[in-house]
This record gives sequence, C-alpha cells and structure tokens, in this order.
Amino acid sequence: MTISKVHELPRATNPDATLVLLTVEEAARRLSIGRTTCYGLIRSGELESVGIGRLRRVPADALAEYLARRRTGRRAA
Repeated sequence: MTISKVHELPRATNPDATLVLLTVEEAARRLSIGRTTCYGLIRSGELESVGIGRLRRVPADALAEYLARRRTGRRAA
C-alpha cells in the first residue's frame, strides 16, 4: 500500500509564495519574530518598508536582504 500525497498543496496555491508586498504581520511571521519587533526593525531602518496611503508594507525581497546583512555582520564580529 502506498501513501498518496493528497494533503500536499502545490506551491502555486500558497498565496504567501507569490506576494510582492507583505503586511508587517506577514513579514514578522516569515522572520519568526513578533509584530512589535518587526515594527522596531522598520522604524530603525534595518528592514525596508514602503508606505501606501495609510498602509505599511514590506517588500518580500527585503526580508532576504535583511537576513543577508545580519549574517554578514555576525561573521565579521
């Protein structure tokens, strides 16, 4: 008897995988940090964000850039 992959969803159906801009909450979830900490990173300029009207959004690629800077900084220390 084989186990089928009925419960596995393809990546294309995952709405988070295709987003260009993330809410602060989505960005925090991807970084595994709290919302308040994420807002702090934005406020300090460590994490890029854009304002759209009254909304604050984080570009999806800004998360990788932030992590790359953090990783480089730790190696130099």
